[in-house]
Amino acid sequence: MNATQPTTMKLLPIYWLESKMEVLKMIRSPGFAISSLMFPVMFYTFFGLLFTMSAANMSTYMLATYGTFGVIGPALMSFGVGVSVERGQGWFDVKEASPMPASAYIVARIAVSLVFSTAIILCLFTLGATFGGVSLLQSQWLLLALVLMLGSLPFCAIGLAMGLSMKSSTAPAVVNLTYLPMSFLSGLWVPINAFPESLQTVAHFMPPFHLAQLALKTIDMDIGGNVWLHLGALLAYGLIFFALAAKAYSKKDKS
Repeated sequence: MNATQPTTMKLLPIYWLESKMEVLKMIRSPGFAISSLMFPVMFYTFFGLLFTMSAANMSTYMLATYGTFGVIGPALMSFGVGVSVERGQGWFDVKEASPMPASAYIVARIAVSLVFSTAIILCLFTLGATFGGVSLLQSQWLLLALVLMLGSLPFCAIGLAMGLSMKSSTAPAVVNLTYLPMSFLSGLWVPINAFPESLQTVAHFMPPFHLAQLALKTIDMDIGGNVWLHLGALLAYGLIFFALAAKAYSKKDKS
């Protein structure tokens, strides 16, 4: 990935083509596409709809938390597993040697995350409104979707740091062992108020907790924390892990 920086107008077609090819590649990868889409939809169907049929409020609450769970997955998998696998296969080195700017690679991975996040959000919204009795204002639907999509960006940085640091053989296991416990401890599967006080304290140090609270705030069901605190926490996580990713890339470049 050449360090020469083309003009913005020349970059746009490169961004578009690289993003298009990356999205198509991931759609054609059943392991990524099916797991990314089916897990949040399946979990929300069972725990947000079937087990809470008499409680529309719970279906609404879990729409936000399982929406958070859903958008985190593609971000971590696309970067954490995808980058690691491409490094192991040698494709990362090929892209480095090509005239393509490094930013196009990152933009394409972000595009994959956003496309799959959009699909997940639409599926969950449809299920919630059709079968869960979820009724929100149009502005709330739109704001919830926007918060979830933009909130996935810090997790792209987390995934990038993981993908540049791990071997391809261990990446899927490590990402899942990070993603699933972190989601549970953040209160994405069980309402945070049902946790013991000690676990509620732990949740405040988990990035998914802060995104979930921002999502819940759009539907007036959060635990009452400050918006700027949650935004600041997500921004801090994003910057810290992006710096770790840059350090890992620099270390790999030197070696």
